[in-house]
Amino acid sequence: MGLAERPDVESGAANSAPERASAAPPAAPELALAEPRHTRTVLRGELLLVLALSLGASAISALISFTGALTAPGGLAGQSANLNSSRAPDRPWLDLAWQLFGIGTALVPVALVAHLLLREGAGGLRVLGLDRLRPRGDLGFGALLAAAIGGSGLAFYLGAQAAGFNLTVVPESLPEVWWKFPVLVASAVQNSVVEEVIVVGYLLRRLDQLGWGPMAALAASSLLRGLYHLYQGIGGFVGNIAMGVVFVWLYRRWGRVAPLVVAHALIDVVAFAGYALLAGKVGWLPTG
Repeated sequence: MGLAERPDVESGAANSAPERASAAPPAAPELALAEPRHTRTVLRGELLLVLALSLGASAISALISFTGALTAPGGLAGQSANLNSSRAPDRPWLDLAWQLFGIGTALVPVALVAHLLLREGAGGLRVLGLDRLRPRGDLGFGALLAAAIGGSGLAFYLGAQAAGFNLTVVPESLPEVWWKFPVLVASAVQNSVVEEVIVVGYLLRRLDQLGWGPMAALAASSLLRGLYHLYQGIGGFVGNIAMGVVFVWLYRRWGRVAPLVVAHALIDVVAFAGYALLAGKVGWLPTG
């Protein structure tokens, strides 16, 4: 019950003992407890915790994975990086449960970011431009961006893999079950939401609040994107840094992560579903 809702002292007691009423200590304001100050130390610690629970941890994992691949015999191109693989072979319902569990838990850091932005009083993910205010513009610009980035990215990957600078990326190896393509689409959307909300919108906002310059923030965001894709090899690292530079520049220009989420989701949907449909049927697509 709030301070304003406390029952009043009976009028007779108040009239007979004014000294006791005036001697009561003043109540501490609730506002000071509800709205803690966001100092640089608090923001820095918050940012590190969010990254440690999400893409920062992924970057360290990717670095360890790349070190193992680099020191293994046979070269990078002779090894594969497997995405969206079966968690319970020959048990489709259990496999589906694991797939949905993985997708759902991967989105928890985004929910945490939304919560932190609400506590800040910034309006949650709306402050990052993830809302339904401009659906046509977000879809249109996202589709154009996906076409530009996706086509050049595929060509870069094929060149890097052929030159031995990249592992063979296997976007999916799920069994032929009814839920295969819905899960691939859900996985693509999850990837796009997590990456663009955290490594672009949230990270840039916090770095701005910590006093980082625009170029330093761009470098940090792009380098982080490259690092957590390093498990794919040098090509994946370099290509995703370039993608990060473009996405940060566009976010600064548009002030919205929604078109970036759309673009990233479309790129991954085409990569996952395209591999599922074309692997082993065309000669130009490397398979693990």
